[in-house]
Amino acid sequence: MIKNRTSKVHILLGQNRLDGLLFLHRPNLRFLCGFSGTEGALLIGQDETVFLADSRYIAQAQREVTADRIDEYRIQLQGIVNQVRAAGWRRIGFEAGTIPYALVERLREEGGSELEWQPLSNELRTLRCLKDATEIKAMERAAQLAAEAFDEILPMIRPGAVERDISLALEFAMKRRGAEEKSFDFIVASGERGALPHGVASQKQINSGELVTIDFGARWEGYHSDETVTLAVGAVDPELRKIYDIVLDAHDQAIAQVRPGVPLSQIDGIARDHITAHGYGEFFGHGLGHGVGLEVHEFPPVSSRSQEVAGEDMVITIEPGIYIPGLGGVRIEDMVLVTAGGCRRLTRLDKEFRLLPG
Repeated sequence: MIKNRTSKVHILLGQNRLDGLLFLHRPNLRFLCGFSGTEGALLIGQDETVFLADSRYIAQAQREVTADRIDEYRIQLQGIVNQVRAAGWRRIGFEAGTIPYALVERLREEGGSELEWQPLSNELRTLRCLKDATEIKAMERAAQLAAEAFDEILPMIRPGAVERDISLALEFAMKRRGAEEKSFDFIVASGERGALPHGVASQKQINSGELVTIDFGARWEGYHSDETVTLAVGAVDPELRKIYDIVLDAHDQAIAQVRPGVPLSQIDGIARDHITAHGYGEFFGHGLGHGVGLEVHEFPPVSSRSQEVAGEDMVITIEPGIYIPGLGGVRIEDMVLVTAGGCRRLTRLDKEFRLLPG
C-alpha cells in the first residue's frame, strides 16, 4: 500500500520538475510512510525515500515507517538540508498549505541560494482523496465504534441531562471499545442551541420538548468517522418536526445522487434546492459535506463552490441542516463511500425521526 502511495508522489515530481518533495504534515507522514508520531520529516525522491526524526522517535520510526532509510537528526532544519544536499537535489517541493511561512524562510536561509524551495498546494490536495482498502476498513471500524458507543449512552439523553456529561460519556464509551481518540470536540446542542452549527457541548441541561443534535466521531488507526444525529426528547414544536423531515429528505435525496462522475456542487444543490423549496434556504448556510480520512475535514469540499466530481473510492459526508435562531436546529449526517455503481454508507445509525422519553 505504501509503495502505491509514494508512486503518486513520483508522478508529482515529474510533473513539477522537482528533485524531491519534503513532507512535514502529520497526516501526510502517516499516509506516505506509516509514522504516527508527532514530529518527523519525510523526503521523497525518484530513487530514494528517507524518513528523519530526532532521538525521541527513532525507535518508533523503526517499528512503523516504510522507507528506504531512517536517519536521526539533532536539529530538524539542519537534518533536512543535509539530506537534500547529500542527495544532490536542487529543486525541492513542500506542502504550502500546512508548512508555516516562517519555517520556509528558515529552510531557505539554512539551504542557501543553491537550493530552490517550490511551494505545492493544489497539486497535493488530491494525494489522499481516493481511499484504498486499508483506509476504508479503518474508517468502517471507526464508525462502528462510534455507533456502539452512541447506543450505550443513548439512555442518558433525557430531561435534566447536561450536554457536557453526554459528550464525556460518549468519548469514554468509544475509548473503552478501543478508539484511539475522538475525531473532534463533540457537538451536543439542545433546544435553542441547536441553531448553532458548531454548538460544542456546554453546561446546559436538556429540557423536555427539545431537539438534541449530536455530532461525533471516533479515530481508529489514524482514520476518522463523522456522524450527526438529531433526536427529540419528548414531544417537540410542530415546526421542529417539520424541519426534521425536510432535512432528512434533503439528506436522502443527496445520497441517492452520489456516484462517480457527478459534480459535488450538483450533489450540494440537490439538498440545498430541496430545503430552499420548503422556505428554509436562508437557514442552511454551510456546505453539504467534506472529505474524511486521516483528517476529519479534508479534500474535497462538497459545496456549491466545489470544482470536483465524485470519484470511486472517495469518502465524503452528506450533512444538510436547518438552523433557526430562537427555535433550534436539525442536522443529519452520514459518511459515504463512492462506489462504482453509486455509494455505500460507512456510518451506522438510523436517521429516521427518533422520539425519546421526555
